[in-house]
Amino acid sequence: MSEPRKREAHAPKAGVKIHPVVKYPEPVLARVAEPVTEFGPELEKLVEEMFESMYVAEGIGLAAPQIAIPKQIAVVDISFKSRPEDKLVLINPEIIEREGKATEEEGCLSLPDIREKVQRPEWVKVRAQNAKGEFFEIEGDDLLARAMQHEIDHLNGILFIDHLSRLKRDLVLRRIKKLQRNGEW
Repeated sequence: MSEPRKREAHAPKAGVKIHPVVKYPEPVLARVAEPVTEFGPELEKLVEEMFESMYVAEGIGLAAPQIAIPKQIAVVDISFKSRPEDKLVLINPEIIEREGKATEEEGCLSLPDIREKVQRPEWVKVRAQNAKGEFFEIEGDDLLARAMQHEIDHLNGILFIDHLSRLKRDLVLRRIKKLQRNGEW
């Protein structure tokens, strides 16, 4: 998930691989990601790479399919590094409760410069595993709820534009096609 404001450039940690973010219509973005079954140092390394890749791309959330890895892994940091304790790893997540409705503008690292208003529940409870495989539940509202839902959608092959009306989605898709024709996508 992307935020509308520009941030100062993030210098990645030395020795950490930065994964490029794939853009729509890359097929991996439309597929349901595979559950994670193996936990250990490789997964922990990938999670660290995902956070660094997200920061370099100036995002507040990143799902593994966005870096062409079809696994049920997402990272979220709505504070964008200002509160390290708020970094969130969601492995094999599922939304188990939701309440309310809120309509806010969303953006996506895989759909750069596209922002649209999307209606989502304003509060959610998510059950997931951490990088060690331990189960936990987390509740979130406002931006945290939106970011978790956005990233969990990615793990299910859903993009934020899939929540738009047919007319709005068609307008966005036409805009993307024009950008592609002009070599800007």
